[in-house]
Amino acid sequence: MKNNNSAADGEQAGKLSVPSVVPTMTTTSVVTWRTVRVSVVLVGVTLGLFVLYNSAINPFKFLPVSYTYRAFRFSSPHKDPILEKVVKEAAMEDGTIIITTLNDAWAEPDSLLDLFLKSFHVGNGTQRLLKHLVIVTLDQKAYSRCVALHPHCYQLDTQGTNFSSEAYFMTSDYLKMMWRRIEFLIYVLEMGHSFVFTDTDIMWLQDPFNHFYKEADFQIASDSYLGNPEDLNNVPNGGFVYVRANPKTVKFYKFWYQSRTIYPGQHDQDVLNKIKHSPLIPKIGMKLRFLDTANFGGFCQMGRDMSKMATVHANCCVGLENKVHDLRILLQDWNNFFNRTIAGNKSPSSTPSWTVPQDCRTSFQRGRQHKDDKKTGN
Repeated sequence: MKNNNSAADGEQAGKLSVPSVVPTMTTTSVVTWRTVRVSVVLVGVTLGLFVLYNSAINPFKFLPVSYTYRAFRFSSPHKDPILEKVVKEAAMEDGTIIITTLNDAWAEPDSLLDLFLKSFHVGNGTQRLLKHLVIVTLDQKAYSRCVALHPHCYQLDTQGTNFSSEAYFMTSDYLKMMWRRIEFLIYVLEMGHSFVFTDTDIMWLQDPFNHFYKEADFQIASDSYLGNPEDLNNVPNGGFVYVRANPKTVKFYKFWYQSRTIYPGQHDQDVLNKIKHSPLIPKIGMKLRFLDTANFGGFCQMGRDMSKMATVHANCCVGLENKVHDLRILLQDWNNFFNRTIAGNKSPSSTPSWTVPQDCRTSFQRGRQHKDDKKTGN
């Protein structure tokens, strides 16, 4: 009994690391306790590194530990032979395709689809690009309209959401439509196809491939361009992007798509404007470039020299009627310029200039006034 009590006293002393007697069991306890303390420290350091890593991935908002892994996991759909057939038929020699998305509201006769296709016909060297255009429709009516006008149409599964009517800017349906588009583009990249994505309210006036950066993986149009294609302060516009299919862009698109859960209630463009600063981009080696509005302009920032303009976007504009009205005028402006150029008339006094935006210039103010009138019953 006396020996047992001594052993117990020695063990307790060992736990306090101040033993008065140092039997064999006490030495073992000291070693064990030190091992535990070292393990605790190692676990703490590991957790700290995870926190720092997550903070580096997203400096704007704390992410859960699992986020950086979920950001690169994506449940790809089963292979769709219809999509594969459409893409194969439309692809250029290097596998690149041109993609636009379309719903019934934009596909109506004399609406945006007709203007979009017309721009390829009246543009300088753009008609040949139509054979590489895939029109992705979001409802049955838009698909029926597409196949009547164009050879490469694909109806996207909208997962039970009805996108047939005009989706007003920043409404729930609008946001779902934008993110469904990003999700689809991930599929295209995973299929190994580079692409130019273009909104249907963009007029193609000249071949944009002449103005793309050869070294860039991801290049995007700008609402506001500050003069340097690498300046992250440029304001991106997701309505026009050229993306090369490689592991870097696949990772980036998955990160972009997953980031919608970190910034709920925001559309893809606003989320991109936040994550463009993420250290993830240089970490994976993806080269991001912003496109000059002198070549890829829009109603937000319009290039004045028509001879340099490849595409023009009806951005900074809400309302289908406003877009259609101004884009019709824009195509007329282009025709005036192009016909005079062909005729050899280069007199400064006769050089046409853009007469748009018109209705689009005040569309946001009139849209807000319309909402206020509905609220007050006027």
